[in-house]
Amino acid sequence: MMRQQEILSKTWTKTKKAEALYDLGYTRNQVADLICNGNKGFAYNIWKKWNENRTSIILPNNIINFDFLFNRKFGVEIEFYGADLNALQSNFRNQSLDFQTESYNHSTRPHWKLVTDSSIRGNNGRELVSPVLQNKEGLILFRKACKALRLSNAQVNGSCGVHVHLDVNDYNVENFKTLVKNQFIIENQIDKMMPKSRRKNENYYCQGFVSNNQNIFFQKIDRCNTVRELISIFNSRYYKLNLQSFQRHGTVEFRQHGASTNYIKIKNWILICARLVEFSKLNILLNDINQILDENLQEYFEDRELSLQ
Repeated sequence: MMRQQEILSKTWTKTKKAEALYDLGYTRNQVADLICNGNKGFAYNIWKKWNENRTSIILPNNIINFDFLFNRKFGVEIEFYGADLNALQSNFRNQSLDFQTESYNHSTRPHWKLVTDSSIRGNNGRELVSPVLQNKEGLILFRKACKALRLSNAQVNGSCGVHVHLDVNDYNVENFKTLVKNQFIIENQIDKMMPKSRRKNENYYCQGFVSNNQNIFFQKIDRCNTVRELISIFNSRYYKLNLQSFQRHGTVEFRQHGASTNYIKIKNWILICARLVEFSKLNILLNDINQILDENLQEYFEDRELSLQ
């Protein structure tokens, strides 16, 4: 494989040089500086066409060149019990968050929605569902919601969980295939940062992709020609990665995170999921979850793994 200096010395067009650098794992910002005189728009246009015309490749272990911008729409669902409804209403109002109680439903609302949940053990089992949130501003609102829950003495146990939705309306079938494969590849690593109740085959509501043979599983995925065919492989929404939510909400849902009202924990999980979704959009297969994590998330991941051994 050619290296950077060999590529730059070639009498190729800028587009061909840029594509060769993308093949090596260079980021759009790096290509903009090396090829496009800092023109990030031009580098992005080349990257977009390059990405659309390629199939999944395997990323070498030592390459961690990944541009990540947290600007994808997302939503969060938190299951809990024990909080008094009047306290919840008061504390959400004090955080300037529009909060309404509703009967159980799957509709997306413009407000913070509180619904009952019969799967939760404990008094007043409920689920808080966020409106559609986006980027850092969305995280600020989510932090306020977590504070309101904690001030209301919301409790969690092993029957509760946290679900993260990420918008994937920009995904094509190859992106979905890559996301499923990457989830399969790093599932055992993710299990290590989760409590035992949320690990492989331990919880009906967040099942793993059960297969003892990666090649057979990937062949099954590759035979799908449409997103609908891919989704039909999984006959339930109760997977750690739920694809069925795409048909209803235009999202993929990560259902694995353990019960919590701790903003820092959930925020880090949101960012890990978002990085997996963004990275899989490049149609690149992972070898290790650390390839998509920044230094802060790598430290967080290691701390969680050590604390749950």
